[in-house]
Amino acid sequence: MTEKNNNTSGAGEDTPERVVGTPTAEQSVVTEAPAAQDDHGGPYKASETHVWPEEVQRRGEKVASLWFLLAFLGGIGFLVSYFVFPVDEIADPQIGQYSNMALGGSLTLAMFGIGAGMTVWARKVMPHYEVASPYDELPSSAEEKGSFSDFFMKGADESGFTKRPLMRRTLILAMVPLGLAPIVLLRDTGPLPGDKLKNTPWEDGMRMYVEGTHRAIRAEDLENDPYGMISALPAIDDENYPHGISLNDAAKSVILLIKVPEDDWKQGMEEEIEVDGESGQRLNWTHNGIVAYSKICTHVGCPAALYERTTHRILCPCHQSTFDASDAAKVVFGPAHRPLPQLPIGVDDEGYLVARGDFTAPPGPTFWDYAKD
Repeated sequence: MTEKNNNTSGAGEDTPERVVGTPTAEQSVVTEAPAAQDDHGGPYKASETHVWPEEVQRRGEKVASLWFLLAFLGGIGFLVSYFVFPVDEIADPQIGQYSNMALGGSLTLAMFGIGAGMTVWARKVMPHYEVASPYDELPSSAEEKGSFSDFFMKGADESGFTKRPLMRRTLILAMVPLGLAPIVLLRDTGPLPGDKLKNTPWEDGMRMYVEGTHRAIRAEDLENDPYGMISALPAIDDENYPHGISLNDAAKSVILLIKVPEDDWKQGMEEEIEVDGESGQRLNWTHNGIVAYSKICTHVGCPAALYERTTHRILCPCHQSTFDASDAAKVVFGPAHRPLPQLPIGVDDEGYLVARGDFTAPPGPTFWDYAKD
């Protein structure tokens, strides 16, 4: 952003534009800058260095240091808020709201304070001059390499970092809590799930309900629609469903029931799999064209809840991983690396769809360290 220098002496048209926040001719002390070309479009001549008066620099140092102190308090507030609201209690809506406000507000203050302090530092303490140099060969000469240390220290001195201890110390102080925050947040990663995903609530003979309802699913519910799809959960507690199933159990056991016409099955459904000690083709663990797959995407765990009937493609909306329901839910597109696990199904004496065991593989993201047989 620039502003015109309105010179009423008649030379205004020849006066270059001045960058807002840089010293005017009356405010600055002009000294000789390192040799550089003068044919450039900057607000200053390349041979001039504009330096704020010492009084202005001191005032800028104090303002920048104040912002750094606020950033430090914000960083401390973030760490305190993290421990005041335990992770195992933020599921409560009220506690979670206060936790988000405290964490977000304190982190915002910390980041904004550092940014504002650095801006004041650059605008009111550092000198301003134009530097231009012609393009030359990229490799540096031995003399240039040897002078790097002197050049670096000169830049540090001009920036005020070495001779403005108040500003330097408060900046370092503000960065300490932010440096500790990532270490503290590692606590949220928790232990690896190990073999917790290997076993889900599904077991032989367990009925399935339409997700979010108390309606058990019959085979004809899907047979009446040759391209149907239903999202379902295990009937763990018939009396209290859907409240009888925990969020953890629901997250790893939710399934998609899909009706695929007999002629549309592909070669992948002829693969041999083993369920509770019994082996057979994948088609043996379907019922009249109805197949069940885990709804949890094997990429990062999003719900793969979109289904394209004409192509039998299951789509995860998060990162567009796509699976073929007619070909053992193999990946046909996207970042996922393994198929959706299949749930063996059948029907009971009353015609309700039931599980015939647990998933053929642990559901969930591939990067989890699930146990192997």
